[in-house]
Amino acid sequence: MSELRATDEASWWRQAVVYQIYPRSFADANGDGIGDLRGITSRVDHLRDLGVDAVWLSPFYPSALADGGYDVDDHRDVDPKIGTLAEFDDMVAALKAAGIRLIVDIVPNHTSNRHVWFREALAAAPGSPARDRYVFRRGEGPDGERPPSDWIANFGGSAWEPVGDGQWYLHMFAPEQPDLNWQNPEVRADFLETLRFWADRGVDGFRVDVAHGLAKDLTPPLPSQAELDAEDLPHGMHRLEDRDEVHEIYEEWREVFDSYDPPRTAVAEAWVDSAPRRARYASPEGLGQAFNFDLLLAAWDAAEFREVIEENLALSRTSGTSSTWVFSNHDVVRHATRYALPAGTDLKAWLRSDGTDPKPDAEAGLRRARAATLLALALPGSTYVYQGEELGLPEVADLPPDVLQDPTWVRSGGTRKGRDGCRVPLPWTATGPSLGFGPGPAHLPQPAGFAELSVERQRADEESTLAFYTRALAERRRLQTAESLEWAPDAPADVVRFSRPGGWISITNFGTDPVPLPAGRVVVASAPLPDGQLPGDTTAWLEPEA
Repeated sequence: MSELRATDEASWWRQAVVYQIYPRSFADANGDGIGDLRGITSRVDHLRDLGVDAVWLSPFYPSALADGGYDVDDHRDVDPKIGTLAEFDDMVAALKAAGIRLIVDIVPNHTSNRHVWFREALAAAPGSPARDRYVFRRGEGPDGERPPSDWIANFGGSAWEPVGDGQWYLHMFAPEQPDLNWQNPEVRADFLETLRFWADRGVDGFRVDVAHGLAKDLTPPLPSQAELDAEDLPHGMHRLEDRDEVHEIYEEWREVFDSYDPPRTAVAEAWVDSAPRRARYASPEGLGQAFNFDLLLAAWDAAEFREVIEENLALSRTSGTSSTWVFSNHDVVRHATRYALPAGTDLKAWLRSDGTDPKPDAEAGLRRARAATLLALALPGSTYVYQGEELGLPEVADLPPDVLQDPTWVRSGGTRKGRDGCRVPLPWTATGPSLGFGPGPAHLPQPAGFAELSVERQRADEESTLAFYTRALAERRRLQTAESLEWAPDAPADVVRFSRPGGWISITNFGTDPVPLPAGRVVVASAPLPDGQLPGDTTAWLEPEA
């Protein structure tokens, strides 16, 4: 058995490379068009050869797929379309044998409307204990015929759904995702049991979905949507998100995490309005780490990247955690495509145009994506890689309406195309009905261009994006030591340059004109380096000559 790659078992996550698997689109072993656990197990060699430290597994629970698996029927089971608990155990064993840890998605803000608790709630009377597990409120009007407020759900439409007896339930996402009431002790206790269930099966950590949304203040009168959207609300006082009392929940979770040896870890998905607020989720008394989406949101600009990095490293030092760096995931347009579009492009409008207006410059986008990734891999902290970015996959913007699965498409009345374009199944081979994803067609169609980007083709090309990622991760593991860096004081305005302990250097040219490379041996570069120069949109690592 391979040894797990961290030297400190308790802090392996601080500088890990974590690979996100969206299971329905990774690999399909049984040919039903949907990725599954046996498919993941069959591709562990790809993850081992790539050199990742851990896998983050997006939801694999029983689900009607109203929201890509984030509508969970049972938080302590596996969707039969994806596998069984025994196959989950086999996958864990295969990952551990390859030296790879496992983080699983946990979805605490809501259940599905098929969850046994919600079925009990619908069968029970208003005011019953079964309904108190969720957020039920009497509607407005003599018979409760109007929703309790004019709140808008994140996927569009009303955030309230009637149940036929004058009461409505809250769903901040799809109607199939009723929000839980985290003031209810039974809800809190049940999730502690869920954490133990998966930790006992060998799970090393948890990615916490909508971590900022659990604590809510629903005391009457309920504010209007306009009042909720007000920009002058004090920190911690929003009715529905990022309330201070949410951290009491995560203190209870931390007690569970720390009861294991080594302690289990967690990372918060917390979309909050300031980096200091996000740092609270990452405290050692709470979840321990929080996603930093600032680079994902940043323009391709040296000054903006430098500012984001400085701010987040400072926050990490203050909170005692390490930062996270991410450019793509299952919810956003892939960064190889974002960087291919003009600055300021409205991505929602671009998706509605089927990716034709404006037309992306794919070559420039991939070049910048590789440079950005190599820069992030040089930083202290952990880096999250989304499946397919190691192949340079672009966003599939021209999926026809009849294949779209994201609830955003329907709930927005067709005005927002949603997230299916980054969830198209991976191409493993250059031929076959789904390019090696499975023995039959895939649940979302792959574009013809995916064949040339397949793992099979890229393994045979030493200059491919897959080869680049593999080299970069291997060198990162060799070079990465203490969690510190030193900025170069004389870097040009378009250049981000810093050194790491041991004297190795990362330098990124955000401009168009080549710049001289610093002295040293080139370790890895995101693009060719002609004449000893660093071209625009390129990152290189160098170490002192022996």
